[in-house]
Amino acid sequence: MSDTTASLRRKIGGAGDLQSVVRTMKAVAASSIGQYEKSVRALADYYRTVELGLSACFRESGPAPLIAKRKRQTAVGAIGAVVFGSDQGLVGQFNDLVADYAVKTLAALPAKSVVWAVGERVHARLADAGLPPIGLFAVPNSVKAITPLVGQILVESEMHLSQGEVTELHLFYNRPTSGAVYAPVNQRLLPLDETWRSKMAELPWPTGNLPEVMGGGTATLRALIREYLFVSLFRACAESLASENGSRLAAMQRADKNIDESLEDLNRTFHRLRQSGIDEELFDVVSGFEALSGEEK
Repeated sequence: MSDTTASLRRKIGGAGDLQSVVRTMKAVAASSIGQYEKSVRALADYYRTVELGLSACFRESGPAPLIAKRKRQTAVGAIGAVVFGSDQGLVGQFNDLVADYAVKTLAALPAKSVVWAVGERVHARLADAGLPPIGLFAVPNSVKAITPLVGQILVESEMHLSQGEVTELHLFYNRPTSGAVYAPVNQRLLPLDETWRSKMAELPWPTGNLPEVMGGGTATLRALIREYLFVSLFRACAESLASENGSRLAAMQRADKNIDESLEDLNRTFHRLRQSGIDEELFDVVSGFEALSGEEK
């Protein structure tokens, strides 16, 4: 009996220690979600401003030489894709969801695919699915670390685009929807062709005042295009990180609930065994007292 109760004591202590770790991870995930969601909200207004600036430039001057140059490139290269995942576990189906979506989407496209993975976990998942990435980027651990990652992706993709090895660049990542829920999305980032230019030029202007491009139109357009690429990648990474921490928070909440239920069962069993032991000891005392009383009589 003592060995059984001692074993239960160890299990209860271990479950309590594990619950402390889980609750600490919950707090970290909740804190991280806040900074990434704040970053996404701040980017939304800036992204809209960049889009309106591009719309004004295209309405006034038409396609820029940069756009025309990319349009003349023949689509003989591969389709590049950047898949945002995670470097750490305890995120549920986060990596499986975005990897499966990327594999399915790229398989439906006519050209072969060249993939870069952001995160070791999604890298392994893509390799298992028969789409081994040619490059691996580390997942940023803060908002400030997103900017260097964006620079690396732009340099890597531009190198392959300029050599004609890649003609398109797609982004695959999980986007938060509500609470801890997220969904995989696909955004075609490059090329900046006539289709993209027409889409930007057709954006409705928010006021009745006609826009005017100040300074050199081509220089302004090139600056806006650089900002458009930067903000698109930054937003994709920030939304992926917010989704990752939301998934981790949901997983930790489920784990906390399961540990609570396990602790409740362990405590109930422990108290039942302890009470049973006390009852047996009392029964032995009563039996001994009755035996002694019988001998005295």
